[in-house]
Amino acid sequence: MGAIRVEDLVGDDRVDEVLIANRNGQRADDLAARWGASSVPWEGITAVSVDAVVVAVGTDAHEQTLLDVLPRGIPVLCEKPIAMTLAQTESAIELAEKSGSRLQIGFQRRFDESIRAVHDIIEHGEIGTLYSLSMTARDHAPSAREFIAGSGGIFRDLHVHDFDLVRWLTGSEVETVYATTAVREHRDYSDFDDADVSSVIAVTTSGVQVTIGGARHDARGHDVRLEAFGSKDSVSAGLNPRTPLRPLEGGFALSNDPYRGFVDRFREAFRTETQTFVSFARNEIDNPCPPDAALESLRIAIACEKSLATRASVRVSDVR
Repeated sequence: MGAIRVEDLVGDDRVDEVLIANRNGQRADDLAARWGASSVPWEGITAVSVDAVVVAVGTDAHEQTLLDVLPRGIPVLCEKPIAMTLAQTESAIELAEKSGSRLQIGFQRRFDESIRAVHDIIEHGEIGTLYSLSMTARDHAPSAREFIAGSGGIFRDLHVHDFDLVRWLTGSEVETVYATTAVREHRDYSDFDDADVSSVIAVTTSGVQVTIGGARHDARGHDVRLEAFGSKDSVSAGLNPRTPLRPLEGGFALSNDPYRGFVDRFREAFRTETQTFVSFARNEIDNPCPPDAALESLRIAIACEKSLATRASVRVSDVR
């Protein structure tokens, strides 16, 4: 993610200079050399004069890095999650507010062209009464063991993006969730009390019915798509010739050069998100993804974990 953000910042004519810090100094030097940027020591990130910061380090370093940079009172783009617990997330948000640091969260799916089009169709009332959302999230390749160990689990890592979209698309909070998981093929997930397939049924406070299906492995490719069904229209995002599906009816083609991973699927969305952050840092637009997106999506993920443990529906508002 750091390399992607550097590439997009360097390519933005409004950015004069990009400085790179990494806990592995050689990686910072190599990345800087590749893109004509500059590297700075990790230990000196709070002393460097900059106008904005992008936090694209490993998940385990998000919280501490934010504690270091937020007191500077400058705009910050932080990849999800802010932190791994609600308390830590709330503390970071409070620090941002206290310091005057405007914090944007990296949920790149909001910046995907087709997903944003679905959002606008719903917001403008073109879909009529929104009846339901159906969402699919499937990784192409199973995760490495070292990633599984620190990912936070399938709800906090994979589906947190879906949870953010539910809130964003419907304009309402998630009221209840019921979740199930299984390890169907890749036994490494069992070693970390994780899963390679999942299902979530959610209902929003506005009454929208939501179904979410997930998997850590899709033999055909990386598959992220959704359907919104309403009283006036039914629309989809992510269904195109590259969608990794094999249709058994004739007349249309899918799985043509299928998406190979999340970067391939959302490369343009990441670029748009980074450019939007530059606009946000320049005070040209409002925050396109405020920190409550991270907080409430994490709350939904924890509610799913509680549902899995109790084998019952869980009210998201009861998760504290």
